[in-house]
Amino acid sequence: MRLKLVPSETNWDFFRHAKLTFGASVVAVIVSVIAFFVLGLNFGIDFRGGTTIRTESTLSVDVASYRAALSPLNLGDVSISEVFDPSFGDDKNVAQIRIQAQDEQEAITPEAITAIEAALKAKDPAIKFSSVESVGPKVSGELISSAIKSVLLAMGAVLIYIWMRFEWQFAIGAVAALVHDVVLTIGIFAALQIKFDLAIIAALLTIVGYSINDTVVVFDRLRENLIKYKKMELREVMNLAVNETLSRTVMTSGTTLIALISLLVLGGDVIRGFVFAMTWGVIVGTYSSVFVAKNIVLFLGVKRDWSKPSGDTAGTQFGNIDA
Repeated sequence: MRLKLVPSETNWDFFRHAKLTFGASVVAVIVSVIAFFVLGLNFGIDFRGGTTIRTESTLSVDVASYRAALSPLNLGDVSISEVFDPSFGDDKNVAQIRIQAQDEQEAITPEAITAIEAALKAKDPAIKFSSVESVGPKVSGELISSAIKSVLLAMGAVLIYIWMRFEWQFAIGAVAALVHDVVLTIGIFAALQIKFDLAIIAALLTIVGYSINDTVVVFDRLRENLIKYKKMELREVMNLAVNETLSRTVMTSGTTLIALISLLVLGGDVIRGFVFAMTWGVIVGTYSSVFVAKNIVLFLGVKRDWSKPSGDTAGTQFGNIDA
């Protein structure tokens, strides 16, 4: 027996509430942009600058104990993670502590370092600091610039790829869906003030790849059906394409979400922001593939027959259909 989350044949009208679904996306994008400019992002150490301390100990690393020891010092944003390396022996336990910049200073003071070391030694007498490094505001600004460029270049590459593989209408629809996904992800981070660091940039790039993969699957089936059903209205051909790929979409997104939700609950504080961004991205990415990208393509119109060169066969949903 095979598990079927979606029946083999479905005939759901995904355009039935097109004004509501597409309108909700437009409103969500606007609200996300407002949240970004009004509330701003809660940048992590990567973007705000700060100090990274590398510790070593013969005792095992207890992240919760370290965090409890540093909490009374009021250091602001503190990230603690254990460092794993196959070259480490059993008696070498390494942790990385990242502390945000204090009072706009590039590095925390020697007095603060001493207080941190004393607090950690109270929990682990064998602990010692192997290195202390600081990230200044200039480097943080360069990271922000590089992060923005990486996301824009990724979407630009997708635009060119879809344009070459399909038609420009498909490219516009795909990129509109990607912008929708990225803006909504940034918006929810601004609204909830979740820490935004380089890991979230990695999540955004992953979301772009995941979303475009889902969109291309629908577009591929749509192109096949446009050749197969030349007399069928464009709206109906699009509905057919989404219905025929619905089982694949639900299974792919569902299994991905199972893994992500497990990591969100059990993965710990270090990767929670990344996993939350991925979880939200899979949800909005699946939504945009079904309710955003195809609506844009329907509005712009597409060529009805890929078996013939562009010319009289090109047109919109309002033009003549090549029989």
